[in-house]
Amino acid sequence: MTTIAKIRLGANGPLVSKLGLGCMRMSSVWGGPVNDEGESIATIGMALDNGINFLNTGDFYGSGHNELLVGKAIKGRRNDAFISVKFGGIIYNGQFVGLDLRPIAIKNFINYSLVRLGIDTIDLYQPCRLDNSVPMEDVIGTVADLIKEGKVRYLGVSEITADQLRKAHSIHPVTALEIGYSLADRQIESDLLPAAKELGIGVVAFANTAEGLLTGEMKAPLPANSYHNHFSRFQGENLVKNLEKVEVLKKMAKEKGLSPTQLAIAWVNAQGEHIMPLVSMSRRSRLPENMSAMEVTFTAEEMNTLNTQFAPGAIVGGTYLHR
Repeated sequence: MTTIAKIRLGANGPLVSKLGLGCMRMSSVWGGPVNDEGESIATIGMALDNGINFLNTGDFYGSGHNELLVGKAIKGRRNDAFISVKFGGIIYNGQFVGLDLRPIAIKNFINYSLVRLGIDTIDLYQPCRLDNSVPMEDVIGTVADLIKEGKVRYLGVSEITADQLRKAHSIHPVTALEIGYSLADRQIESDLLPAAKELGIGVVAFANTAEGLLTGEMKAPLPANSYHNHFSRFQGENLVKNLEKVEVLKKMAKEKGLSPTQLAIAWVNAQGEHIMPLVSMSRRSRLPENMSAMEVTFTAEEMNTLNTQFAPGAIVGGTYLHR
């Protein structure tokens, strides 16, 4: 199997795997079914065995279930794993109902996270997003205090603007930015990605297949019960037009003997040494394919084709990534 290279997460951060494992879908997402826990734990173990040490979770994923699961998976091998935790999201009855970013809440959240994970220190701790409900100085300042206390090693941020990133970094050095990024979602290229690079902040890029759009498996119309139907990108003519774009990706993948998903991950990987594709998996069978994507290279002509076909704005309609 592929050996995953290590990169430095940010200019002054730790060495982590160039490919990250997103653990969210191992738990119930928005009230959906829970994946087989034994298989999920085995998947994390196999990832660690193959050098994928960056594990991404959130205290609100499955209302704590995800952290408990990750805790079981890393028991006895804490030093093999780099644990990234998001906080602040409030989920009730399977619905996202808001944020709680008060310092007193953050101090409560982290103690529960440490117990569920069975560890003494969280490697990367980050608000899942910022909404101005609490001054940024208080949110970032609280995490900075937790770093001083030894409960956290590095500060991360997630789903924020370039201006917010600069402000957060001025309060306390930010090690990593977690943000959605794919061939279909390139809006961050104009200001957020350049700001992260300028400041020496690593980028943890999730949603590489744009919520399944780039897998080549999506067909119009979608099933009536699909959560994708909530977003204009996946509705009516928008979906038809977007899937026409994906045909180019499917054709190139076939020519290269790869899957469209592999090409989507490989494109993100090729955008810079400071960018880590964060790929969600809950089955061991997915690991070889996704790891192999990290070795895929593009000719200048292939990269030009993809960048032209999927130029910013080429995919019509919005998703939750376009807040």
